[in-house]
Amino acid sequence: MAPVGRGFVVDRSYKVTQQYLTLHKIAEQKPTLIMFTGIVEEAGRVEQVNPTANAIQLTVRAHKTARGLKVGSSLAVNGCCLTVVDINRTTTGALVRFDLLEETWRRTNLQFATPGTLVNLERPLQFGGELGGHFVTGHIDGLGKITRWERAGRDYVLDITAPPELMRYIVFKGSVAVDGISLTVAGVKKTGFRIWIIPHTFEVTNLRQRKVGDAVNIETDLIGKYIEKFIGAYTPGKC
Repeated sequence: MAPVGRGFVVDRSYKVTQQYLTLHKIAEQKPTLIMFTGIVEEAGRVEQVNPTANAIQLTVRAHKTARGLKVGSSLAVNGCCLTVVDINRTTTGALVRFDLLEETWRRTNLQFATPGTLVNLERPLQFGGELGGHFVTGHIDGLGKITRWERAGRDYVLDITAPPELMRYIVFKGSVAVDGISLTVAGVKKTGFRIWIIPHTFEVTNLRQRKVGDAVNIETDLIGKYIEKFIGAYTPGKC
């Protein structure tokens, strides 16, 4: 018991106990923060795109990423964080359905998906899991366009144009997520950037189906956005 003010006392042990119980309760709850790393686990195949009155239904056939997946789970599809609304497990993989809102449809390249289109799939980062790429939120900033896509020796060169509001966050040797793939920027110009693709990335992602003129989802580096915001809010002489 500790004295406080004029004759009042506070039971600190009670306060500490309440704090412990609160933290323990939070620890038992399911984490609500969804993050990805940009390390694509597999390329799924679009089976059906069905516009309805309330949403655009997108059905994707998945294999590896369907393990442990259930209704309500999150899955990155071409870098876009989507919620699973239905799963139909078959002998040739699981048919996973998502309901896309108009905003998601308009902002991402899923609007161009047709049956047979390959889409990159990644499950959320687990607490304690390996961060192999960089922090990816699954919120697409906008669309880029492939202007060059060809083999160069053993590797591949990929040139992408992007609008100014995205290019401001693209820096040489920085990270960027293209269709959900964590990639390193190899060159920057005023209206676009270049990336080198190794054979492994080509083989396990939807890049093997890409061609010049295709639209790609772009999520710029989260850290750069925060730095810009902090600097913009900074007032010299004030802490």
